[in-house]
Amino acid sequence: MGVPAAGPPPGRRLPLDPIDGGGLDAPAALDLLRRGELAVSARLADASNATLYCDITAGDVAGRCVYKPVRGERALWDFPDGTLAARELAAYEVSAHLDLGIVPPTVLRDGPFGEGMVQLWIDTDVTVDLVALTRSDDPQLRRIALFDAVINNADRKGGHLLPAPSGRIHGIDHGVTFHTEGKLRTLLWTWRGRRLVAEETALLGCLREALAGDLGDRLAELLTVAESGALAARVERLLDEGRFPLPSGDWPPIPWPPF
Repeated sequence: MGVPAAGPPPGRRLPLDPIDGGGLDAPAALDLLRRGELAVSARLADASNATLYCDITAGDVAGRCVYKPVRGERALWDFPDGTLAARELAAYEVSAHLDLGIVPPTVLRDGPFGEGMVQLWIDTDVTVDLVALTRSDDPQLRRIALFDAVINNADRKGGHLLPAPSGRIHGIDHGVTFHTEGKLRTLLWTWRGRRLVAEETALLGCLREALAGDLGDRLAELLTVAESGALAARVERLLDEGRFPLPSGDWPPIPWPPF
């Protein structure tokens, strides 16, 4: 059974609506992910890395999650081996610190096949047309596009967007992020070159301060010194330019396959 969530303060959305997370709010989900017992139910066959669908229980609290063991990560030419799970957690840390509610609750822990990323399963609204969604100017997608520019997401496919029953759009699969070189590949180019609004500038300012404090300390355990420095530099560049980035001519701007 899930743990009921308290209501959000006026004008503010919960980072995780229990209707999307199997009845769990964010604190309850993180507690379950950290201490629950994992039971593998299935493997998601369309994933490029080992991605296991699990039931997870701790006492009378139960839920569903995705477990990606480090030993199941496919070797990549441009990312160090065995680092994708940590990058997924780093993406969650940035999303959670800024209260964006983009990345579902995520932890790094031991599991049936060794250490790996464990992330809460998000239910999706199957009536939403993903192709139409990615071509829309939904403000939630704009926020995700900015988030991807910050974390240098090299693989924002349409299938990595989860429109949930609450109306929130979550983002998943952040293993190829935080590279020191610019690698932004995404379907979300609707806002390319557009000026940042005041709220976005304020958000980046908060992130700049956080990277010099507790958030920076947490990311230092997950990323290299060079990768943390490149993250801070991207934030500074976005603030200096005051615009969403443009596609680079040095590599394909859209991941393949796009969905």
